[in-house]
Amino acid sequence: MASDDRVTAPAIILVASNLAPAALAFPPEAELGRFVRAGGMTYEIADEQMSQNHATVRWERGSWTIHDLDSRNGSYVNGERIHGEVKRRGDAVVRIGQSIFLLVVDGRGHPAVTAGDPVVGPELGRAYDRIRSHARSRGQLLLQGGAGIGKQLAAREFHAASGRSGPFHVVHCGTIHGVADRLVFGGKKGIAETIGHLQMARGGTLYLADLPALDQTAQASLVKLLTARSTETNLVCAGAELQLAVAEGRLREDLHQQLAAVEVTLPPLRMRRVDLVRLIELEAGAATLHPRLVESCVLRPWPGHVRELRTAIRHAASRAIAEDRDLIRPEDLLETAGLPPGSSSVETSVERKTGGHQVDLGPAALAEAMQRANGSLSVAARALSVHRTQLAKLLDEAGLPYEGLTHDD
Repeated sequence: MASDDRVTAPAIILVASNLAPAALAFPPEAELGRFVRAGGMTYEIADEQMSQNHATVRWERGSWTIHDLDSRNGSYVNGERIHGEVKRRGDAVVRIGQSIFLLVVDGRGHPAVTAGDPVVGPELGRAYDRIRSHARSRGQLLLQGGAGIGKQLAAREFHAASGRSGPFHVVHCGTIHGVADRLVFGGKKGIAETIGHLQMARGGTLYLADLPALDQTAQASLVKLLTARSTETNLVCAGAELQLAVAEGRLREDLHQQLAAVEVTLPPLRMRRVDLVRLIELEAGAATLHPRLVESCVLRPWPGHVRELRTAIRHAASRAIAEDRDLIRPEDLLETAGLPPGSSSVETSVERKTGGHQVDLGPAALAEAMQRANGSLSVAARALSVHRTQLAKLLDEAGLPYEGLTHDD
């Protein structure tokens, strides 16, 4: 088997420096300081908190070696101050002075980032390359990834790359009940004729979000459609943990097999650290970010992906604004932001009954959950241990407002 050095392209990426965004990529052996020396080049870094010769980084035998050169303010690796030399496998986060470097095992495709560019780092870039390739050769795609990861954006990329001139039409399967087959595919009952979502998307792309929530009869019709391939419309289906959905009987196995021939799994946000930093900077707007805030965000897993990150940064920014500050500090970030439920001593989810009793799903508890989640359906659903489509239905029944399921999933 080939070594990591041959099948990947390790890189050192400067993503923030002196309270400002940065975008520089270096080869995997560098001298870091106010002058970065790497690959025969020298780059000046305007960070007075760095020592002239602060630290060295190199990649060898499948791991990173970081060596602090007795710097004045110290070197931090994955949030911890180091002394002398340490080794780390996998990706790592290095903070020196007021600068953040990401050490990525595979930096292939790392783009030059300029103002106005989409937030796409190397990991998502490789997934998008596959999506565009499928769009040019196939009329269908299966996207897999958790809620908030950006599946709808990926589906739009597929639509754009396909060259179809028709519309991009979105259907959230969990919101279709009763006559799902006729609503999706159209049909006639008596003298009444229904124009289905497939007809609405003719000549373009039909995007079916949360596929396992689709009615079983409609799933059977979808199998027939894929077998016949008689449509002039692209079909993009999306969902999370699809193998589990098959095992639980929520997704037909033959449908999954048909779709899985052209499947792309989107990388979770915790694996897209360049994207993560860019999204933080985007949400912060004109405010500046303390480097320890960026470091803290990059080290969190963000199970709610992009949507959860955006909500957390907006909340942190609002705290800074309330205190008339331009600088968003680490303490502005909620202690539980970006962490799985129950992983922190600070309680942010709704109060739950213990001893095997059911979670309270009454109107008061639902309203409290949505308030604590800053209006995010996905975050509140995780706190209540229900699927977000079920939560949407409960909110409708309780007459409580919410943004709905039409935003990017």
